[in-house]
Amino acid sequence: YLISEHVSGYHQYWRRRFRGLDKATQKIDPWARFRFGRVVKIAILLGVVSLVIARVQETSTLDAFVGLPGTIWSVLPFFLQVAITVSILILQFAALFWFLSRGGIDVYMPSEIETRFGDVKGQDQVVDRIKENLVILDRPDEIEARGGYVPGGILLWGPPGTGKTLIAEAAAGETGKPFVHVEPSAFINMFLGIGPLKVRSLFRKLRKLALRFGGVVVFFDEADSLGNRGSLSEGAGGSPNGGALDRAFDDLRWLSPRSRSLVLSSCGNKSVLPNEGKNRIMVTGSSGGGGGMGTLQSMLAEMSGLKKPRGFANRVRRLLGMRPKPPPNYRILMIMATNMPGALDEALLRPGRIDRMYRVGYPSKQGRIETLRFYLSRTQHEITSDEMERFALMSPETSGASIKDFVNEALINALRDGRDVLTWDDLTRARRIKQLGPPQDLEFLERERHAVAIHEACHAYVQYCVARYRTIDIATIEPGLGYLGMVSSVDPNELHTRWRSAYAADIMICMASLAGEREFFDGDSTSGVSEDLEWATTIAVFMEGYWGMGRGLASHSAGRRFGLSLGNPRPQEDFLEPSPIPGGGAALTRRIEDLLADQYKATEELIRQGRSSVLALAHALEMHRSVDGVDVEAIFEFRRGPVVDGSVYAQLGVSERLEEYHSRVLSAHKRAEESDAVLPIFDVVGAPMSSGISSSSSAWLDRGASPDVADNVAGDDLTINDDPTVEDITVDDITV
Repeated sequence: YLISEHVSGYHQYWRRRFRGLDKATQKIDPWARFRFGRVVKIAILLGVVSLVIARVQETSTLDAFVGLPGTIWSVLPFFLQVAITVSILILQFAALFWFLSRGGIDVYMPSEIETRFGDVKGQDQVVDRIKENLVILDRPDEIEARGGYVPGGILLWGPPGTGKTLIAEAAAGETGKPFVHVEPSAFINMFLGIGPLKVRSLFRKLRKLALRFGGVVVFFDEADSLGNRGSLSEGAGGSPNGGALDRAFDDLRWLSPRSRSLVLSSCGNKSVLPNEGKNRIMVTGSSGGGGGMGTLQSMLAEMSGLKKPRGFANRVRRLLGMRPKPPPNYRILMIMATNMPGALDEALLRPGRIDRMYRVGYPSKQGRIETLRFYLSRTQHEITSDEMERFALMSPETSGASIKDFVNEALINALRDGRDVLTWDDLTRARRIKQLGPPQDLEFLERERHAVAIHEACHAYVQYCVARYRTIDIATIEPGLGYLGMVSSVDPNELHTRWRSAYAADIMICMASLAGEREFFDGDSTSGVSEDLEWATTIAVFMEGYWGMGRGLASHSAGRRFGLSLGNPRPQEDFLEPSPIPGGGAALTRRIEDLLADQYKATEELIRQGRSSVLALAHALEMHRSVDGVDVEAIFEFRRGPVVDGSVYAQLGVSERLEEYHSRVLSAHKRAEESDAVLPIFDVVGAPMSSGISSSSSAWLDRGASPDVADNVAGDDLTINDDPTVEDITVDDITV
């Protein structure tokens, strides 16, 4: 054999001599040739051993062959000692690796799983497709008899908390099959080789369960922990350089394959140019995988190798030269979940391993209503169907886990107040705490509090005027983590496209703070507008340079990738800095500044016309600290709201009193002194108070008024802002 490998003439000579024998042997069944060859090899081995023993014992070869069993028996203790020594060494390593490979894999029997598809709310479309997979799993003959195969892998991908794990548990509960939960850290180990060992142990367990129960459901939580083999790992999660799955779900399907390849290539490698010879995506990434070297490869091999003959019996049959039995059909449904689809390896996502991919996104409006109703049904509450719908509108892009947390926080609020029944106020307060955080304990000066109220009132008023397609959620001047006040809004209609007019309105809303502070404080402004200007500038940059919503048409991001001077600076740099390309950036900077200036002028004029409405909302914010969106609209429309009576601000003399209060605060601001102005309080029927305190006043007292206001309303005699025309009335005459 060695000579044949190195001398071709020698090999060809013997091949020609035994050509007829080769042709004759090729006609024999392969398994017969295999068994005959094994018998010949064993006979030759025994003959060689007999010759050696005969030479050592100085006997004939026939006698050595006949006495071979006795010779083997005599030397058996020696071989047993060697075998035991080797076995002890192997067992030490095996015990160590077995101990390290434990954990991370939990098996739940069908009786332990109580989750059903009825417990999954807001994901009806995904649940319907999963049900289809379960039908195929329960009745595989229907598709296999027609030449198909049973899909064995499902990928659930989407934001955290949307119910991916819950869907997998429900799938196991509906089928009555065992549920195997694989934790993310199951394949992350200190030593090399533990990961592949765990993978083989896992699939061995899955095959046993599948044969015993007729099927098994295995769930890989956070499947991105398996990692990949170095390609497409950077930019996972939807970035321009995203992974394989992100590209599978991109918006380029309407392009031709050639054009799509060019676009993806240019996004993956900024220096790439069109090449007619190759269409390769050049994306670098880290080597190895999150699960350790060899783990992902073992996983891929096991997922593709379930049809291989396995077991001790088949090994014995192979040893005896017999054909192994075909393996049974293992009914294994693999479900993987991840919120980073770009981190998964392309080989893992190919058909045959992962056959179906479903996006588990945020529930729709109706889904949020059903989810909220489901969790509220477990508690005592007074929330109506209309309030549930309103809450769903106020909570766009909210996961089921977040809604469950809102309800739980609302229950805690109710118990803290000594109640067993949830109310609407508990639910909205819980949502504010979870989304905005608890209020910070900060003390405002009178003039500073008024300035913050003006700032937020301008935001709310401009949004009310130019963005009526959105609903104001809340306006507050309660300081939070990183802000002194804020106005938040929601889109009642779940739109998937945004228009130029909407982005222009967003710029005006951002500009409202600067325009309002300059309008109400004689051209002065605070540094609190910095983030508003940053957001407005960012929107303007994208409108002019990326979205085709300005005077320019070229995409500057594409131009920079190919080194074209389209006048766009680097996106990560300040747009006012000089562009690295000669002459680039100046034209775009001028267009952005012109766009911002035009929107600022329109915003300034709008606030000037609505000055009284801004002062009215600022007054309500100083009274209540936080005002719901419904009450904000009631103030602007001068009608009664659920908490704040906006009709008060339409009464005669109210606007003048607000202007007078603002003038006194402005005067104190210019002198940099503490203001001696007293926040005015108005009755529901106007400035003269006759028979009651407005809900605004009572709420202000409950929330904690300033000492000046408290002196005016909490004494034995009630004085309304020291107005000589208002008759003093005692507290005993007032019904609150």
